[in-house]
Amino acid sequence: MTSIRVAHAGADYEVVVGDLVATLPWIEAIRRGQLLPLVSDARVFGLHGGLLAAVTLPEPILVAQGEVAKDWGTLSAIVDRLAASGIKRGTPIVALGGGSVGDVAALAASLFKRGCPIIHVPTTLLAQADSAVGGKTAIDAAGQKNLVGTFHHPLLVIADPALLATLDDRNLRSGYAEVVKYGLIDDPAFFDWCETSAGDLLEGDQTVRQSAVEHCIRAKARFVAADPDDTGGTRALLNFGHTFGHALEALAGHRLLHGEAVALGMMLAFDFSAELGICQPADALRVRAHLQSVGLPTQFEEVGFRHEPADLLQAMLADKKAGAEGLTLILAAGIGKAFVAKGVDARQLSSFLERRT
Repeated sequence: MTSIRVAHAGADYEVVVGDLVATLPWIEAIRRGQLLPLVSDARVFGLHGGLLAAVTLPEPILVAQGEVAKDWGTLSAIVDRLAASGIKRGTPIVALGGGSVGDVAALAASLFKRGCPIIHVPTTLLAQADSAVGGKTAIDAAGQKNLVGTFHHPLLVIADPALLATLDDRNLRSGYAEVVKYGLIDDPAFFDWCETSAGDLLEGDQTVRQSAVEHCIRAKARFVAADPDDTGGTRALLNFGHTFGHALEALAGHRLLHGEAVALGMMLAFDFSAELGICQPADALRVRAHLQSVGLPTQFEEVGFRHEPADLLQAMLADKKAGAEGLTLILAAGIGKAFVAKGVDARQLSSFLERRT
């Protein structure tokens, strides 16, 4: 079992990586004798809810599975259930599930009675390696990904890599996109590790999975500590591939998993960087070869994208990270050399997308 501290202005909490049952003393120390409300989806609760039975209320708050849970109706329903259950201000709320459950449960926690603590128990590779750490909460609205949200840093995160054994191959690959992202941002040695270890990770090697999750949590903790509220530019690097990816998700509806969209987005970022002469084409080819080797998409046709390039560009221009200077992208000068590019020329980007779609 490994404990990783995330400490910065406004937050100081532990991310415990290891067996869920063995970590229950951390929750016991927090709950002070009360049973805690738990938010999950039916499938995940059926698989793992029993492991938390000693510390949570017997009736969970169940939401829809996947991205469809991140809407106003679900947010309202969670708040209604918390109120009906007589939950007091300051009572920790447990989020058991993937990134969507964590996002909407944490947003509800941040709003209910002006703020209740959130305990994340992520059950997907994507959530364990990335989304459960950092304090971002969100729902989708007005046709845009994560348009409505808050910063609400968790009280505790418990990541048990053994829970990943219940994931299907597609969701594992989707989560892996967020793992390899950390190598592509600023850690070429970790990308080397990914090239040699991805197969073992996806095939179920528990030691490799634990190593990957721990590495990504430490990396994210470093970015978050440097820029807790995502205003200084440093943390923006974590959005590598996401401006393309979120636009793809918005247009594809719920047919595309988040990690699939991010994988294609990272590939587009490398290809666009190579076209601009920012990075060597060989780096883009190496990234493409690796993503293809693990079954992640690198071309529009692989995800059934049927929209016009102008639609994708418009969705990107509506991205919440765009500022007064225009579109902001995370581009790459090479593997492990991502950087924030502000005021990207929309005409150049449009021409690039025209040739790719």
